[in-house]
Amino acid sequence: MTRHAATAAPRRALAWLRWYVTEFTGENAYARHVAELRHADPDAEVPSRRAFERRRVEARYGDPRDGGGLGCC
Repeated sequence: MTRHAATAAPRRALAWLRWYVTEFTGENAYARHVAELRHADPDAEVPSRRAFERRRVEARYGDPRDGGGLGCC
């Protein structure tokens, strides 16, 4: 068995684990958002990651009376 073959399975497992964790935690949300914006309109203005995250948190946890998310508690 070659050295590459011996490390291929653990590398695949770690790559899968990394993908799973980043999807589960939402780390890839910004990258997906940018890709979707670019696909729909290549000239569209892309928000900064900070602005994107602020909007995302507000949508999830904002006051529902103001059109936000479910609110806290």
